[in-house]
Amino acid sequence: MLRISETFASRQGEGLLTGTDSFFIRTSGCNLRCWFCDTPYASWRPEGDPVSLDALVQAVAEADVRHVVLTGGEPLLPKESVRLCAMLRERGYHITIETAGTIDRDIACDLMSISPKFRTSTPDAKAHPRWSALHEQRRMPIETMHKLIRQSGDHQIKFVVDNKSDFDELQAIVEQLDVPADKVWVMPQGINEDDLDQAATWLRPWTTEQGYRYCDRMQIRWYGNRRGT
Repeated sequence: MLRISETFASRQGEGLLTGTDSFFIRTSGCNLRCWFCDTPYASWRPEGDPVSLDALVQAVAEADVRHVVLTGGEPLLPKESVRLCAMLRERGYHITIETAGTIDRDIACDLMSISPKFRTSTPDAKAHPRWSALHEQRRMPIETMHKLIRQSGDHQIKFVVDNKSDFDELQAIVEQLDVPADKVWVMPQGINEDDLDQAATWLRPWTTEQGYRYCDRMQIRWYGNRRGT
């Protein structure tokens, strides 16, 4: 069983497979607490019911798509995710895992999409002292990210940038992970088109200068900031 926040069919809005028809499985629960989390119903206030792995596989089959995205929350938090991915791959589905890269799991997928969390993602220490400390302690296990990259068919490193102060840490993480520039995607933090457009004026040129790939948030442009997209 997996505690599931939501499942839905939509188009992938971010990264390498942007525009690809996909079935999304969002697990509930996260070991981090980014202050800007755009899915608080799967992290800060986790909700959802236990669903059997067989029922999830059946839901994928009924969606009639080839690509499945396991996301969260943090989809590597529950051990049952390993078995779910194995069941789906046995049936020929392409699996993307969207993770912060902080949990070590022996899990196989076709695309490991790792989103490392900058120090600026840490919640306010006065408002959330416990989670601020835990988040900072957990957010950057580089060797775990290395392992997840090695055991995946392909990978992308997707950074959510809030402001220019994130640039130095981004560069340091890329150097530590030792990944090619074309595996690095840089995405603005924002939940509406105005935020995305404003951030693009300074973030897109910098991304291009570094040889990285700019990552828009097309699901917001297509559907707005709402669940099930």
